[in-house]
Amino acid sequence: MSFTYKGLKIQYSRHIVTDEEVDKNMQRLLEQNPRIAEVTDRPTENGDEVVLDYAGFCEGVQFPGGTAENQTLVLGSGMFIPGFEEQLLDKVPGEEVTVKVTFPTQYHAEDLAGKEAEFKCKIKSIRLKTPYELDDTFAKEVGKCDTFQEMRQKMKDSMQMYVDERGEMDLQDRLLDMAAKTLEFTITESMMNDALEEQVRNLRAQLAQQGLTLEMYCQFMNTTVEAIKEDAKPSAEAAVRARATIDEIVQIEGLEATEEDIGKALAVICRHNNITMDELKEQYDAALEQMVVNSVLTGKVMRLIRDAAVVEE
Repeated sequence: MSFTYKGLKIQYSRHIVTDEEVDKNMQRLLEQNPRIAEVTDRPTENGDEVVLDYAGFCEGVQFPGGTAENQTLVLGSGMFIPGFEEQLLDKVPGEEVTVKVTFPTQYHAEDLAGKEAEFKCKIKSIRLKTPYELDDTFAKEVGKCDTFQEMRQKMKDSMQMYVDERGEMDLQDRLLDMAAKTLEFTITESMMNDALEEQVRNLRAQLAQQGLTLEMYCQFMNTTVEAIKEDAKPSAEAAVRARATIDEIVQIEGLEATEEDIGKALAVICRHNNITMDELKEQYDAALEQMVVNSVLTGKVMRLIRDAAVVEE
């Protein structure tokens, strides 16, 4: 079989967003955005959201992690240690309260577990959350639209754009996979090991965003790093073959990542990470440069394969 990456035939089914899907998304948005009104004519009650400052003291000494400003807390939610929220009931904005509690014996901070503590609190404000209705008021205050129908249409357009983008990405991935299957290429043990290590690094990065380590994940999931690598072998092999396919097409077509291409890619990185070009340059090294070059060349290869494909919708 000869290497083929042009004229690939593939079927593509475009999903059209339904009214039911839009309604579900609108309902989800409604639940995520309650109307918040400040309460000024009564003291705190269960269910109120209070904004407060507090500082925690144990044995007369202020302890790390026990201080916050403008902290929000829904009374009765059980988010704070037992006994804390109840002592903030029937209070008014501006009132200072000394909350006395005993930390649970199984508290995560061992130096505080089982000990008595005081929190000096100041109630800043009382807020009450109530649900909106799916109406023009909701559209104006949450959707920044004049009418609910306008907001709903914008939601539908946005959902369709997202679905189309995901569908196009999936289509291009399938085309690359089709091309990769025609490439005569042998994956070495070294390539496979590198790909598996990359998979593990990516997993570590994802877990770190959730405040977890790979070791914690393995403990929770009752698995090991070696088992994770074993499960990742098919995707690692596909990644190696895809990279080899891209490199082959780059060489055949004489594709290059120009300075202009790289500049545009760096601008996108800055925009997505909300940093300036100068801030990015401080982190710019050979590894990041290679990543950007690979990204540019991959994009060019994907567009080339896609433009040359025969797509049946």
